[in-house]
Amino acid sequence: MRAKMSRLERAKQFMPFAALKGYSEALRGKEKNMMQKAELSEEYLEELNHKFLQIKEKDVVTISYFHIHEYLKITGSVTKIDRDLKRLEIHGIKIALEDIYDINSSEIEIQNPLETFMESSRQEGGICR
Repeated sequence: MRAKMSRLERAKQFMPFAALKGYSEALRGKEKNMMQKAELSEEYLEELNHKFLQIKEKDVVTISYFHIHEYLKITGSVTKIDRDLKRLEIHGIKIALEDIYDINSSEIEIQNPLETFMESSRQEGGICR
């Protein structure tokens, strides 16, 4: 005759069993925080457009852009630019200007409007202080 199991031993039979150790942690690591696309100001959009117009094919740029509920960053050589459709391609990834959050490149010369005004005033012989 078999000895009776204690309640504790019987309860252990029905406890959750993790057959794949670390699986739940791995799943949590793959979870994505769903993000909304940021609303950019008109001035910032003009600055992005100005940077976009300065980019040439083969320029090495770093682009931060919005793609399916997350922001991604890619650095590489621009392989194609379509100014009519306002998009560029890096490593086979097509990125629309409307999805771009930031553009960085050593080839892009950025001047803010005040610097541009001061430079033009100097060239015209105006006085700027």
